[in-house]
Amino acid sequence: MNIPSNLKYSSDHEWIRVEDNNIAVVGITDFAQSQLGDIVFVDIQTEGETLSAGEVFGAIEAVKTVSDALMPVSGTVIEVNAELEGAPELVNQEPYGKGWMIKIEMSNPEELSSLLTAEQYQEIAQ
Repeated sequence: MNIPSNLKYSSDHEWIRVEDNNIAVVGITDFAQSQLGDIVFVDIQTEGETLSAGEVFGAIEAVKTVSDALMPVSGTVIEVNAELEGAPELVNQEPYGKGWMIKIEMSNPEELSSLLTAEQYQEIAQ
């Protein structure tokens, strides 16, 4: 299982990578996509909305189930990965790369300290 050490993780299986000026990229982990199976649709209607940590920012539909995607930290959804509309399988193929889901402007970067390191996440992703 791939758990990059340069990311932070939520216990709900989202990852976050901070870029600059409080901008962060969010997606679901390799573990999460493997548990879901073949992803057939990603529905994110929250662009422009400000959400709190733990709130739903979108839904991921797999062949067998639908799962909510949750905000790892509070912020405003400033961009949705448009590639997922025509190629939701990117989440399965490259969960930490082309399969990213949203970019957010964090409203409280201090919340990052409550997230898990790669080592801590590995303990729960089994």
